[in-house]
Amino acid sequence: MENLLRTGHLALAAVLVLGLSPVALAAAGRPQLQAFFQQDLSQQDYQQKAYSRVAGKWRQPGAKDTPALGKKTVVRAVIGRDGKLLSAEVSTESGSKRWDAAALSAVKKAAPFPPLPASFPLATLDAHFHVAWVAGP
Repeated sequence: MENLLRTGHLALAAVLVLGLSPVALAAAGRPQLQAFFQQDLSQQDYQQKAYSRVAGKWRQPGAKDTPALGKKTVVRAVIGRDGKLLSAEVSTESGSKRWDAAALSAVKKAAPFPPLPASFPLATLDAHFHVAWVAGP
């Protein structure tokens, strides 16, 4: 994984603005999820399924636990060939412990993921899920 990060072989899969609460609107910001997968995974349908599973499990913490605008949590995950989540950790903190915990929880609750495509050449898939607080609409 470290070699993967050094060489920058992650590809953007998708960006989605997560559901807004009235509190989020009042704070002039919104949560945004981005998912990045290692370059060896070219199947966009798999990327979208994994992304959608995490997005569906995201639960925004209360307004006082929202990080500053532009801050994000990055969760690094390793997914096995069978879709099992082998590991997940917060690799970049947002400045809000509850925001970070919510991002990690979303990834963990999204498991198991779909099995890796048969054409994927490796035994595991590295994925990074970024949950940011960005400027409003």
